[in-house]
Amino acid sequence: MKIEILGTGCSKCEALTNNVKVAVAKKGIFAQIEKVDDMVKIMNYGVMSTPALVINGEVKSTGKLLNVEEIEELLK
Repeated sequence: MKIEILGTGCSKCEALTNNVKVAVAKKGIFAQIEKVDDMVKIMNYGVMSTPALVINGEVKSTGKLLNVEEIEELLK
């Protein structure tokens, strides 16, 4: 599983990254977690508002800081 957090390094982006790591650990799954701060790559996903969460190439959330439980639901 590949998880990407799209954002430019704001506090919400960092918090989302931490929440993703906690959710992955709680689910006990193996995932490649990558932080993407390149605006061209972010725009290629069609994301206009960060932070954004991408799982296996599919945008799951934009412009919202998801909590651990919300991320766990997306990882099912």
